[in-house]
Amino acid sequence: MNRLETGLGGARAVARGSHALDITAETCPMTFVRVKLAIERMAAGETLEVRLKGAEPLRNVPRSLVEHGHTVLELVPEEADATGPDAPHRLRVRKAAAKKT
Repeated sequence: MNRLETGLGGARAVARGSHALDITAETCPMTFVRVKLAIERMAAGETLEVRLKGAEPLRNVPRSLVEHGHTVLELVPEEADATGPDAPHRLRVRKAAAKKT
């Protein structure tokens, strides 16, 4: 079943257990802060699709997510012919299971 997510990019359908976030208007360090807050509200195993652009977020957000134990599933430009850092990209990440203490 799909549900509707809204954000800066407008409304769109995403699969159940998935979330969407648009950080194209943000600058570092707020790019990762927004992603981290979204991930914290999710259950383990759910996915987050992040729309981002800019050299620094494209480099730092995926790296920081991996450092926090999450799995980067995909990082691709929205349009095949627009591959530079200023082109919007889509990052899909799966939230890690909670750490046992």
